[in-house]
Amino acid sequence: MPQVLEFKLPDLGEGLTEAEIVRWLVEVGDVVAIDQPVVEVETAKAMVEVPCPYGGVVTARFGEEGSELPVGAPLLTVAVGSGGGADEGAGSGSGGVGSGAGEVESSGNVLVGYGTGAPVARRRRVRPTALTAAAPARVPVAAVPDPASGPAVAPVQAPAPAAAPVSAAAPAASAPVSVPGAAPDAVLGPVAVVSPLVRKLARQHGVDLRQLVGSGPDGLILRADVESAIRALEEGAGVASLTAVPRPEAVTEAASGAVARQSAHRIPLRGVRGAVADKLARSRREIPDATCWVDADATELMAARAAMNSTGGPAAGPKVSVLALLARICTAALARFPELNSTVDLEAREIVRLPEVHLGFAAQTERGLVVPVVRDAQARNAESIGAEIARLTEAARAGRLTPAELTGGTFTLNNYGVFGVDGSTPIINHPEAAMLGVGRIVPKPWVHQGELAVRQVVQLSLTFDHRVCDGGTAGGFLRYIADCVEQPAVLLRTL
Repeated sequence: MPQVLEFKLPDLGEGLTEAEIVRWLVEVGDVVAIDQPVVEVETAKAMVEVPCPYGGVVTARFGEEGSELPVGAPLLTVAVGSGGGADEGAGSGSGGVGSGAGEVESSGNVLVGYGTGAPVARRRRVRPTALTAAAPARVPVAAVPDPASGPAVAPVQAPAPAAAPVSAAAPAASAPVSVPGAAPDAVLGPVAVVSPLVRKLARQHGVDLRQLVGSGPDGLILRADVESAIRALEEGAGVASLTAVPRPEAVTEAASGAVARQSAHRIPLRGVRGAVADKLARSRREIPDATCWVDADATELMAARAAMNSTGGPAAGPKVSVLALLARICTAALARFPELNSTVDLEAREIVRLPEVHLGFAAQTERGLVVPVVRDAQARNAESIGAEIARLTEAARAGRLTPAELTGGTFTLNNYGVFGVDGSTPIINHPEAAMLGVGRIVPKPWVHQGELAVRQVVQLSLTFDHRVCDGGTAGGFLRYIADCVEQPAVLLRTL
């Protein structure tokens, strides 16, 4: 008989604890091979495909597209092999395809980006068997831990009674929701909730899922059931608070406010947007930052770039971008002012100066703002930095960046001039110590060699952690950047 193995959401590294299901790549009944990607998930770092360590027939999927699962929650189950017992570790993500009598093979690698390298089998549909026919067509109830509903439980097997309407005279918001026909707490069974979003909604509004009877198949608690309970709570709280007849205008204001809250569009802070929000808030909370800025004449820099890119022939290589030149200038400046390529160890009360420059650059994508990192930028020339920036930018727009390509930066370059703005006060990318912001390069009146002329001018802004250096160091760093922009020949000293 085939063995049914459960594949759980693996640890994706970098301290990630949850992921959102973006797109399923397999259906129930599909045949999958070892290390075949089965689901596309979005973490706080990147969008990645998760390979399954087992080969066999998919019998069930856990979680709908758009739902969020914690690491360790079941993703799917796979029927493998035809022998007897499986390896003891199979259920935890270390087992795989049965290759003999009772022996189970697997890749042993479930982390994103790793695998056996075996060719991915083409998906095919199989005729229903006694195993696949018994598998539920809907997403089963997963064993997902939830503080509001007790410990993780197995899928609900026994059917529940039909859902009963929630009484309009429900108790106040501080008390649990009571549903007619619900069992007492002492004899309640498993909570039939599959969606983490439904659990989260219940937690936010104080709804006790153990008191609800779901209207879905086999008593499954749906979002509509929780929303009905929330409305009952609000109505009950309103009845309890009506100890006096309010003024008509007060009723009108309260009603309009309630309508406004109900019609407001809520956007969950999760995935990339949530990670950005957390990092920016932490930066403002922990780093005593200061900002200085200067206008620079970038006419000579633009002329130097044009000269670099005018060289023809097959050996010319890719064109060098302005961002690549600015990145090379940053690495030269950091070599002269290493204080700004550092971080602060709060526990040890030490400033840690870093030997390598891992240069991050801000990239705007459809999924939000991400900061890919150019590794060992101090050892690269402008052409090499430009090629790596182009590769990382393309991967960012396609959603293929790995967590390793989005972490470990020591200094960030932010070119917000592409948005048509001149200046900004950058927020430091925690735990780094500084960020250089670059505005648009535009023609402006400028005094050049004692005469008024139209020159290509750019504003440069440096935000720095005042714990790692004082204004003199920050000003010297920014002035060196401006000098290199105005006279690119200054860079020859460090090339």
